[in-house]
Amino acid sequence: MADDASMNPSRDDFAALLDESFGGRDIMEGTVVHGHVVAVEKDFVVVDVGLKTEGRVPMKEFANMEGKPLPKVGDTVEVFLERVENAAGEAVISREKAKREEAWTRLEGVYARAEPVMGAIVGRVKGGFTVDLGGASAFLPGSQVDIRPVRDVGPLMGKEQPFAILKMDRPRGNIVVSRRAILEEARAEQRTELVSQLAEGEIREGVVKNITDYGAFVDLGGIDGLLHVTDMSWKRVSHPSQVLAVGDTVKVQIIKINPDTQRISLGMKQLQSDPWDGVEAKYPAGAKFTGRITNITDYGAFVELEAGVEGLVHVSEMSWTKKNVHPGKIVSTSQEVDVIVLDVDPSKRRVSLGLKQALPNPWDDFVAKHPIGSTVEGEVKNTTEFGLFIGLDNDIDGMVHLSDIDWSVSGEEAVQRYHRGEMVQAKVLDVDVEKERISLGIKQLAGDPMAGDSYRKNQTVTVTVTEVTTGGLEVKFGEDSAPMTAFIRKSDLSRDRSEQRPERFAVGDRLDAQITNIDKAARRVSLSVKALEMAEDKAAIEQFGSSDSGASLGDILGAALREKASKE
Repeated sequence: MADDASMNPSRDDFAALLDESFGGRDIMEGTVVHGHVVAVEKDFVVVDVGLKTEGRVPMKEFANMEGKPLPKVGDTVEVFLERVENAAGEAVISREKAKREEAWTRLEGVYARAEPVMGAIVGRVKGGFTVDLGGASAFLPGSQVDIRPVRDVGPLMGKEQPFAILKMDRPRGNIVVSRRAILEEARAEQRTELVSQLAEGEIREGVVKNITDYGAFVDLGGIDGLLHVTDMSWKRVSHPSQVLAVGDTVKVQIIKINPDTQRISLGMKQLQSDPWDGVEAKYPAGAKFTGRITNITDYGAFVELEAGVEGLVHVSEMSWTKKNVHPGKIVSTSQEVDVIVLDVDPSKRRVSLGLKQALPNPWDDFVAKHPIGSTVEGEVKNTTEFGLFIGLDNDIDGMVHLSDIDWSVSGEEAVQRYHRGEMVQAKVLDVDVEKERISLGIKQLAGDPMAGDSYRKNQTVTVTVTEVTTGGLEVKFGEDSAPMTAFIRKSDLSRDRSEQRPERFAVGDRLDAQITNIDKAARRVSLSVKALEMAEDKAAIEQFGSSDSGASLGDILGAALREKASKE
C-alpha cells in the first residue's frame, strides 16, 4: 500500500508541480522566445514554444521576411509570447511582435551609438511620413525630409536609405527620425573637404546660384561662397541684379575663409585696379569736375566722379542761399552737376565736394552791382525783433536793423509800420561776403536831420502837437521826409504860470518854440515856449527902450507886437 505522503501531496508540492507544468508562465509572457515549427498548415504555422500547448502564427507574418524562405517543420523561429494559454487552450504567439521587439532592441543600440539606421518611407501621415525601420515604424516630420523643401516625395517612397534617430520612447512606441540630418552631415563632410582645397587670395570660376538683396551665392564646384554687393564692383551697386543674373559664370577671388563657420567670402572688384590709387593727383583741391548724383541723403548728396570714386557734397555746400533745405529739393538722382573738389582723404577714401562753389557767389555779384552807398529796392520778407529782412537779387536777403529804420522814432515803433510783401527802398550800408551779410538802412535815404547846422541852439522853430499829456506836449518839426521829435515840458509852455496848462492845446496845433539844447549823441532836442517869450521880451526892450527911459512895459510890448504883426 502506498505511503500516505505520496498519495496525498502537500500544498507546497502541488505548487511546485504546477509551476513545472506551466514552465514559469509569469516569466515568459511578454517576451520573445524560441520555438520549433511542428506543423505547417495552409494559413498557419504551428509552433511549439516549450509549453504544454502549442501556438499558431498566421503564415502572412512569415511572408517577405527579408527574402528568407517560409518556415518548414523542424525550423527554429522567434516569436512573441503574449499569453501561455487562451480560451481554446493554445498559446498566443506573434511573429510580427517578435520582429518589432527585435527591431526596438536593435534600434536602441543604434540610437545609443548615434549611428544612422536604414529604412524606407512607406506612407504619408499628417505632418510627415511613416518610415519602416525593419520591423519598427517611425515618424518622419515633413521638415526633416530634406535640407530644402521637397515638392514631390514620390521618388523617395519605398527606397531604402539612411535616417538619423532623433527620439525614441519605447513605452509609447514612438520613434522620430530625420533624413535631413544625414544629408546635412554628409554635406558638412563634403564642405570641409572642399574648403580644405581652397586658399585665400585664390582666383576661381563659379556659377551664380542665387541672388539676394545683399549679394549673390556662387557655386565653386560643390561649395557656395558669398559675393557681397559691396565686393561686386568699385562703383556703387544698388542691387546685385544690376551686375549679375542666376546662371552667370563669373571669375572671383577668395577674400576670406572662416575656419569655424566654413563661410567663404568672394570678391569681383578685387580683380580690377583700384580707382582710388592716385586719387589726389587726379582730383586736386580747387579743381572743377562734372559728375552724376548717385545717392541723396539727409546730410548731402553723393556724386560719382568716375566708376568707383564718389564724393560727398555736404548739405552746407549745396547752395549759397537755400539753407536748412533737404538736398532732394536742390538736386535729383542721376542729375549731371558741376562740382569743386574741396578736400581729398585717400586713407579714408573720401572726397569732399562743393556744389555751390561751382556757381557764382551771389554776395560777390551783389557788391559788384550795388556798391556801398547805393540804393536798392526789395520786398519785405520778414519782420523780427532785430529789424526787417529785405529780399534782394539772386535770392539773397539784406537786413535793416531797428536803429536804421527811422531817425525820429524808436526802432520798435518804426518796424510796426512795415508789413510782409511791401516794397521798400534802402541804402546799402555794408556787405560782408565771407559771413554772407548785407546791412541796409532806410532812414539814411533822407539824410540825418541832426547832421551839420540844420538846427542850432536858440533857434526858433514851428512845431506841430502830436500828443497832449499831463506833463507836457509831444511835438514834431522839420522836413516831412526827416522829421524831428521833441517834448515840451509843462513848465516850458509859457512864462505865465496860469498858461502852463497842456490841455490848452490839441493834437495838430502849431506853435513856435525855441531850441534850448541839442544833444547829438543822444539825438535829443530840447524846446521851450517860455524861453522864446523871454527872448522876445528881451529883444523888444533892447529895441524900443526900457521903463527907465519913460516907456512903460506895455508900450514896449505893444510896439514889439505891432512890428511883428506888420512883418507877418
